[in-house]
Amino acid sequence: MSAEKTTEPDEVLTDDELQAAAAPERPLEEEKPRKRTVVVAEDESVNRMDLVAMLEDNGYEVVGEAANGEEAVDLTRKFRPSVVCMDVKMPRMDGIEAAGIICDENIAPVVMLTAFSQPDLVKKATGAGAMAYVTKPYEESKLLPALEVAMGRFAEINDLLDNVERSESKLHEAEERLKKAEEQLKKAEETLEERKLVDRAKGLLMDKADFSEQGAFRWIQKTSMDQRIPKKRLAMAIIAKYGDQKSEAEDER
Repeated sequence: MSAEKTTEPDEVLTDDELQAAAAPERPLEEEKPRKRTVVVAEDESVNRMDLVAMLEDNGYEVVGEAANGEEAVDLTRKFRPSVVCMDVKMPRMDGIEAAGIICDENIAPVVMLTAFSQPDLVKKATGAGAMAYVTKPYEESKLLPALEVAMGRFAEINDLLDNVERSESKLHEAEERLKKAEEQLKKAEETLEERKLVDRAKGLLMDKADFSEQGAFRWIQKTSMDQRIPKKRLAMAIIAKYGDQKSEAEDER
């Protein structure tokens, strides 16, 4: 007997691949929290610079600086920041009008900046959709909490809107299912009514025209197809003809 021939298996993994498999798994890097972004709208450049510096010192990223309301709206649409700091009195378009546009489009929460705590201005700002307001001069102790409040309210409102949309969607789906069920029920009722009429017509053909049960059904089915008459209407015509004969015979008795 000849000795069995042994073959070396092909290399499954290279040395480098084996070492990589043996190496301990690296822990997944935690995703860094997204830096909060701000658009600053202030027509006075010195005040704007101070505000930007204060925000950046506290971890915010200022993505846009505007000197009037129109610029503020454009920058907010472009960058979709976490929050907007908006001065009330600015040229070309004031802060209240700009805030109204931003809030109507639901782009970002707006914190109004005003020189005086005037009830009428606060009322107008709130009516425009502003989430909070801060009086000048800007102080971290007033500004930062106002930003947090504005972003928190904005998130809550959007969560509520999402819930409303989901509820409306579910309601619409339920209404569609109900409509479909009603249509199916109506169709089932019509089918049942047709079946009852066909059965009655079939019985009359068996009784009056000497059809067998199968023959009567085939005649109704074939005539319906050949003449393009719905089976229900054909059955009603048979019932009208032979049913009347039955009534007349009963009357003669």
